Formats: sequence, structure tokens, C-alpha cells
Amino acid sequence: MNSSPRRFRHVAALALAFAPLAWAAEQKPAAAKAPAPLVGSVDRASAVYQRGETIAFTFHVEPDGQPAASGEVEWALTKDGLPPFRTGRVNVDRGRVTVTGSLDEPGFVQCRATFVHDGKKLTALAGAAVAPTEIKPSQPPPDDFAAFWDAKKKLLAAVPIRAQLTPAPSPVPSLETFDLQADSVGAPVSGYFARPAGAKVRSLPAILTVHGAGVRSASLSAAAGWARGGLLALDLNAHGLPNGRETAFYEALATGDLRSYRTAGRESRETIYFLGMFLRLVRAIDFLTGQPEWDGRTLVVFGSSQGGAQAIAAAGLDPRVSFFAAGVPAMCDHTGFLAQRISGWPKFVPTAEKDPPPEVVAAIRYYDAVNFAARTKAPGFFTIGFIDTTCPPTSVYAAYNALRSPKDIFHDIAAGHTNTPAATAAMRAAVKRHLAAMK
Repeated sequence: MNSSPRRFRHVAALALAFAPLAWAAEQKPAAAKAPAPLVGSVDRASAVYQRGETIAFTFHVEPDGQPAASGEVEWALTKDGLPPFRTGRVNVDRGRVTVTGSLDEPGFVQCRATFVHDGKKLTALAGAAVAPTEIKPSQPPPDDFAAFWDAKKKLLAAVPIRAQLTPAPSPVPSLETFDLQADSVGAPVSGYFARPAGAKVRSLPAILTVHGAGVRSASLSAAAGWARGGLLALDLNAHGLPNGRETAFYEALATGDLRSYRTAGRESRETIYFLGMFLRLVRAIDFLTGQPEWDGRTLVVFGSSQGGAQAIAAAGLDPRVSFFAAGVPAMCDHTGFLAQRISGWPKFVPTAEKDPPPEVVAAIRYYDAVNFAARTKAPGFFTIGFIDTTCPPTSVYAAYNALRSPKDIFHDIAAGHTNTPAATAAMRAAVKRHLAAMK
């Protein structure tokens, strides 16, 4: 696998708030969209620069579909979303403005432009990477990182799996589909499991698909989509909840008991919410590798955002993982603030929190995707959005650079926190290459 970044997209477009992440479903062609009224780009197709190089950000201002004849753009340059290091205003000239900047350290430069038209504020982002392969983790792993997780896995191993498979309606006759419930530490493993009907013993690879942030059912269609391609597929409920309930059931939990799960228990490595979520990854792998149809060697973990973090964690926790794909992964470089850098979601320590409790700083390091990446031997594939303000690219690259195994990364220069069709296709293609190599 090539360790050099894949660079496919060349224009940084208007950043949209938290676009939905694509999972296993095939992408349908999107309808043509009207040009954005404010669009940014950089002066290099790759959007990758070296330290100290000048970056030219150009914004096209077309609020009515035509270049603006006049007006003023307010701009701010930041180190990937931290407080601005330069700000200013510039007059529009024939529908465009240009802002220049640079960075003397590895990281990402983000330019935010704002234009007011008919009383409405228009905002766009553009981003550029600066020596991204030189971004280092903000902290080393705790000395007892491996010992802590080995002890937790030992506790899990003492819990019998007791898997219960309840038949679920199959979307196609060639598949057998089930609701899975299996015992774990804390909440159970809960998901939808799909397999090709009549598969021979030790004939199939397996895939575990994992979810982004939020509270929802597992997806039967996601599991079935992969199973149709000849895999044992388990789509895992992130929270160990019952599947297939009415929407109101999940909404009540999202606004109630699970409203603040993202940072719950941050004071101790024993109480952080993600302890149970990460152990359920190992138990889900126990289930998949215990199926008689599993080929005994191929196990993929696939997810984006929080699911990307889970994919990295699964690879770091369990050597049975043969490959992982992590789209715009969360939970990277929680202690970035110690290196004057931005941290990834869920921002256990908010950017504005200037003096976090020492016990919090100590605890969150045990849940950092950077440290799981450093531990795995499985090859991996990442995607990254250059204008992602939820899982900032600086944090993602800290995890990517910690990975010592074969790796590749997709640079989605136009993207915020989303998997575009191109990024999703790249993730799926990486999985297919791995499956072919394992045959």
C-alpha cells in the first residue's frame, strides 16, 4: 500500500454544518447544484505546502450568481481553527479577493472569509496543509497504556459471550440476517448481522461497521450491503441499545441519559464513557471470528467520525483486525492543547478551557486514537477533510503519522466534516484491495 497521500479534490468549498456521513450504502448521483455564493481555493492543486511557504487563498464572491462588483470581505487566518493569528479586511475586485499567509510549523492553515450581501452574512472556509507528515502526537502514550487495556480485555474475556441471534427480515433472498445481542462488560453488543446463505465453512472474510456520533439503531441495510459482496457483516450499535425501535426511543435517549455521553466521566480512565464502547468492539470481533464461515484471517473494521475512532481503536486493541478504514476520524490527539494545537472531537478539554484538571489530562490519553494507531500492526486507510472543524485535520494527521503499518490517506480538500462520495468510494476501494490481497 502506498503511504503517500491521495489528492483528488482541488477546491475548498463553502463549509456546511456537519453533513451526514456515508456508511456502506452505494452513493447515488447528486443533482446539479447552483454555484455557491462564496467559494474559496488555494493556489496549489494539492493544497500541501512546506513550512514558511506562502499560501494564497482566493475567494470568489458571487452572491447573485454573478461576480460582485464591490464590497468588503472580512477574513481570518487560523491554525486549524484555533483563535486567529491574523485578521483583516479586503475590498472585492471583480468578484474575488486574495489573502496570503504561511505557517512555520507542521499543521494546517484555515482561512475564513465573510461577506455581507443584502444583510445576509455569507461565510466560506479554505484550508491548506503545511508539512502534514511531520505532525507529531502532542503526548506519548501513557507508560501503562497497554497494561490498562490488556487488563480490561481480560475482564471482558471472563464474561461468556452468550450470543443470541434473532432472525430479521432479509432485504434479499440470498442473505440470512439477524438481530444480534451478546454479553459484554456493561451494555451488550447489539447490532445487525448478515451473511450469505449457504456459505461454506472458513470461506468468508468479515467486516465490522461502526457508527458516528449520535444515538440510533444499528443498520440492517449496512450489514446487508456488505454481505451481498460476500462478507460476514456486523453493523454495531455504538451504545449497546436495542435495534429497530421507533425514532422517539432514540431521540429520548439522545436528549436524556446519553445527551452528554461524549465527555461523560472524563475525570478518570475508569469512568470515561468510551470504555464500554471500545470493549464492545473486541466482543463484536469475538463474535465474528467465532462464526464457522469466517476464513480465519480477514477482518475489516470500517467507520467514519466516531466510527473512525472506533476503527482505529479496534485495530489497536485486537490483533485479529487485518485492516481498518477510518473516515474523518474523531478522538485524535486529545491533548493537542499542550502543543498549542487543536484537538479532535469530542474535545474532552474544550479549546476555551485554559487550565484543565490534571486528572482529566491524564485520563483522556487512554482513549486517544493516536495511541491506538501506534499500537496496531494492521494496515489502515484514512480520509481527511481540509476544512473539517469537528475532527480537525491536524488532529487526524497526528494519528495517521503514529501508524507504523502500511497506510494511505485521502485528501478531501473541499470537505468539512463529511465523507463525500469520492471519499466513501476511496474507503470502499481500499477495503476491496485488501480483500483481494487476502485471498
